[in-house]
Parts: sequence; structure tokens; C-alpha cells
Amino acid sequence: MAKTVKKGASKEPVTRDYTVHLHKHMQKIAFKKRAPRAVRVIRQFAARVMTTKDIRIDTKLNKFLWSNGIRNVPRRVRVRFSRKRNEDEDAKEKMYTLVQHVPVESFKNLQTETVRDE
Repeated sequence: MAKTVKKGASKEPVTRDYTVHLHKHMQKIAFKKRAPRAVRVIRQFAARVMTTKDIRIDTKLNKFLWSNGIRNVPRRVRVRFSRKRNEDEDAKEKMYTLVQHVPVESFKNLQTETVRDE
């Protein structure tokens, strides 16, 4: 059966919360490459689910990923992806994705949620 490709994927501004399981991406990765790989994994995940090439990672998320050092990356992270319009007129992409950290007590029973923009 052939894959159907969405041609008119909606490019409207939207905000969603996701849990990214970083531990499964850190298997067999050298210690000195783990935190940079975690940043890259989040960037790739955001590009896939939000269908934008321009991904901007918030400094608080970066600090959280690096909080235990380069070797000991947190196993999971709750992130908020916000697809926004690019204000810059001469930008290549019309939309960009801002990735922010959402602190949570526990990751139990968390689902992907669409967040209402104020």
C-alpha cells in the first residue's frame, strides 16, 4: 500500500506539549557526545512533528539538558513546541518553532496536549 503524503499540512501557529524520551537515543553514544546529541534529538523531533526547518531552543531547556553535565543527560524531558510566524520579512521560512522546557513532577500518564495560546 502506498504512503499518502499530506500536501496541505496546516502551517498555522499552534502550541503543544510533548514528552521526549531521551534515554532511548543515548544508547551506545560516547559520554562526551551525549548532551550535544540530546539537543540534536530534540531539534529533529521538533522538525518532524511541527514541520518547520527553523527550530529555536530556549536557553532554559538547554540548561536543563546540560544540568547533570555532558555525560548524564536526563532520561525524559517535557517540552512545549510553539509554531510561530516569522516576523522577519526576508526569512526563508514563514514559520519557526520555539522549544521550551516544561518542568513536571512526574512523567506518569502524561499525554501530548495542545496548549491554548493567550
